[in-house]
Amino acid sequence: MIKVLLAEDMHMVRGALVALLNLESDIEVVAEVSSGDQILPAAKASQPDVAVIDIDLPGKDGLSAAIEIHESLPDCHTLILTSLGRPGTVRRALDAKVNGFLLKDAPSDKLANAVRSVAIGRRVIDSELALAAWETDDCPLTPREVEILGLAAKGRTVSDIASELFLSAGTVRNYLASVVTKLNARNRVHAIRIATEAEWL
Repeated sequence: MIKVLLAEDMHMVRGALVALLNLESDIEVVAEVSSGDQILPAAKASQPDVAVIDIDLPGKDGLSAAIEIHESLPDCHTLILTSLGRPGTVRRALDAKVNGFLLKDAPSDKLANAVRSVAIGRRVIDSELALAAWETDDCPLTPREVEILGLAAKGRTVSDIASELFLSAGTVRNYLASVVTKLNARNRVHAIRIATEAEWL
């Protein structure tokens, strides 16, 4: 039996996905959450084989949560769901080493098969999303730099970011300085604009 954790903030969508997956004889949803910051605690408690995660979640985005799972629970595979196949997002997902990346409007049997493939260590990337990734420039930023720049883009201060990510303020400043340098930006605001236009955020 493949144990699945499902993270989706829209209650009706989450209920439908849980029902669809539980119809499969070899899949069982053992935990469901509605925000990104609930994912890791729920995963530690339920020890799923696969975490199916919506990319856009309140509290913490799906890719950041996937990175945490890989670091804390290496035996748990991750399958990211998205409604938009933006090239920058796809590149971020690949850089974050997610095991699967699927469009939300994929047929239900495709989701179940993706869960099965990811559970045995295969990578599953929707063909449309893979094409989008190939058609864009590589993001020079690390997943952590993208995460920190994304928080800065939302108006978080250095101290806010530091406390949210359990880092020192100096470390956050170093990450932001590295981002500005890598993007040849004039300052942090310019770096945010460059990254947003390139769809890396």
